[in-house]
Amino acid sequence: MTASASATTEILLAGATGGLGLRIAKALRARGAGVRAVVRRGTLGDRIALLREIGVTVVELDFNDLAKVTSVCVGVDCVVSALNGLHETIIGTQSILLDAAVSAGVPRFIPSDFCLDYTRTPAGSNRNMDLRREFKERLDVAPIRATSIFNGAFMDMLTGQAPFILFGPRRVIHWGDAVQSLDFTTMDDAAAYTAAAAMDPTAPRTLRIAGEETSPRGLAAAAGDVSGKPFRTLRIGGIGLLEGMIKAARLVMPGKEQVFPPWQGMQYMRDMYSGDGKLASLDNDRYPGIAWTGVRQVLATR
Repeated sequence: MTASASATTEILLAGATGGLGLRIAKALRARGAGVRAVVRRGTLGDRIALLREIGVTVVELDFNDLAKVTSVCVGVDCVVSALNGLHETIIGTQSILLDAAVSAGVPRFIPSDFCLDYTRTPAGSNRNMDLRREFKERLDVAPIRATSIFNGAFMDMLTGQAPFILFGPRRVIHWGDAVQSLDFTTMDDAAAYTAAAAMDPTAPRTLRIAGEETSPRGLAAAAGDVSGKPFRTLRIGGIGLLEGMIKAARLVMPGKEQVFPPWQGMQYMRDMYSGDGKLASLDNDRYPGIAWTGVRQVLATR
């Protein structure tokens, strides 16, 4: 299915200076959309310059000023949030953005839900999932059409940012079953898909995508193919052991003000290895033309 929007589509983007947000801005511009990026006053000039170089209109403002945010939303076809943070951001700032969009008569809203399928994870088990679940409750009662995009885990992390693959000892660590299916999508692919969805007035409430569905055993095979050396899986223990490790990590390193403390990453891995956050079905084919990146392609860039 192709987006029915014209080249005059106007998108308001929040979080455009972040890694995913900048990619979304580029993807929207590549599709011919006009992009207004709202950024906090005092944002570093080089980040703003990157946006302006690709033709994005940058508006610096106080996100707590509802009237100002509303005025910037006037005439926009869709508001896209790529905001990242804790309660103050995901619930506070994003709620102001939602209220502004409704007040300005914006027809559509895409929240910052780029993660596992939190509609399937147990409430109270993952802080970041819980924040997005809480915002969903607000969004679902707002008089605006919404689309959430779930993309599993960002595949980019496999090159070393997340301890799925240990390149030194050539091991893929896991808890539970070595054949548990896992969802991965690159940030570039998630951004390209989000841009298409933002310009599609018929986009449904939820879209699920994955550049590749694989498993710990599949990751080991991919790493071995790319490196030319054998990788093996290493089972640390069951999901119950991982739960205990999460509790211990939260006790020793609370990191309450950190967006991604060590135990938060462990919560994500628990939800992946348990299957709780697995995407039940995929909507990859909705927007033709996206060349999905696989695990081997990402590992080859390491």
